Amino acid sequence: MKKVVLATFLACAVALYLPIASAQVAPSGTPTDPCAAPQMAAPEYAVYNNALTQTDPKAQAAGLEQYLTQFPQSAVKENTLERLVALYAPIDAAKAGDAADRLLRVNPTNLKGLYIATLIHKGQADSLTDPTAKQAALDAAASYAQKGLVAPKPACMPAADFNTEKTNFYPGFYSAIGYAAFNKKDSATAIDMFKKELSSVPLDSTKTPGPLLQDTFYLAEAYLQSTPPDYLNCAFYASRAVAYAPDNFKAIMSPTAKYCYHKYHGPNDDGYDAVVAAATANLNPPDGFAASVKPAPTPADIVNQVIATTPDLNTLAVGDKEYILQYGTPDQAAKVWGLLKGKSYQLPDVLVIASTPTELQVAVSDDAKQSKTADFTIKLTPLDPLPEEPVAPKASATPAAKAAYKTKLAAYNKAKAQADAITAATAVGQIVTVSGTYDSFTPNPIMITMTDGAVILPKAATPVKAPVHHTAAKKN
Repeated sequence: MKKVVLATFLACAVALYLPIASAQVAPSGTPTDPCAAPQMAAPEYAVYNNALTQTDPKAQAAGLEQYLTQFPQSAVKENTLERLVALYAPIDAAKAGDAADRLLRVNPTNLKGLYIATLIHKGQADSLTDPTAKQAALDAAASYAQKGLVAPKPACMPAADFNTEKTNFYPGFYSAIGYAAFNKKDSATAIDMFKKELSSVPLDSTKTPGPLLQDTFYLAEAYLQSTPPDYLNCAFYASRAVAYAPDNFKAIMSPTAKYCYHKYHGPNDDGYDAVVAAATANLNPPDGFAASVKPAPTPADIVNQVIATTPDLNTLAVGDKEYILQYGTPDQAAKVWGLLKGKSYQLPDVLVIASTPTELQVAVSDDAKQSKTADFTIKLTPLDPLPEEPVAPKASATPAAKAAYKTKLAAYNKAKAQADAITAATAVGQIVTVSGTYDSFTPNPIMITMTDGAVILPKAATPVKAPVHHTAAKKN
């Protein structure tokens, strides 16, 4: 499942899809059939044949480069460049890319050239961390792939050979377009391409750890990032990826599968085994699958049930009260808000989404934390101004002045340490405990505002003194 390095990826492509073949040529003569083997003068044929007879790939590639340098208008230039792409791919990705570029300048619709160019740009994107550069490389790969999907059959290529090339190359084209779209949250295109990719290969290959299984998981995530999210399809494809993934990847993928199932079905696992069984046995959801999975109650149903079964709404958790404020009727929301308005509460383990010295935006509910979206605004009570750092007295100062300096310095250090600790604790992405007084809310999107806010820093652990061991007195 781990992304392989580009050179290895290209080597696999050569082994699977780019068999090295040379053009059939004759040393002399004048062909009448445009699809007949091209003719070469004896001196040109000697250089060409000498290159082809080299058994070492590097020597053969060097010989073919020399041939193209001597005969730049060769009748077999396209075929020779195809051969160079195949020779370079396992040993030098940069030269393979250069040969593919030259091949596409000779024939912009050459399927082998478009395939290798797609793989190279997609592989380069995998190594990039800058989001803009990564997306540019993915878009370049997708551009080559899109050209590959519409490339026409060469006039002299047998239809069977062209169909074989399409069978070999189209899955890679679909994958490149799908991942470029997925990375920029174009979910519709990503879903379409990933599904075409998976349906264009033998079924058993979709069960093998590697790019196809990885794209199955990306397909699940594309459904999750759709607007609105399609949780059921997300659960299906993520469960299929989990079913066939190596154990170390199951742990990475399983939370997404369970999250999507719970979002669709509700916060329990009943019925999930049936989803796993269906996903394991089928590439796509079978007929009747959607009807077989019971959806979760609607938000209105949940609110009605919570209110009906909770005699004292004060006992509800903060997240449950928030849910009623967001999804309840105006009367239901007013009933809960009446219990909160003007009350002070402490909120533990909230996620900081945005932070200024006077205001925090934090995620409190599980859904808010999952989506990294603020659902509470905490208006912070300003700290006392930091006192000026005292200036150390001169050596000749009186004992009283020196004592006063120590007192002021201790106060300054304490205040600065508290301010620094609050700044560190409230940095974006930190988990922190806050307190505040409920002041106002808006239901859609939910945003609850608290005033008189404060950051609750963890108490420093009391140091434990090591036990003192007394040496026993020696007896006389």
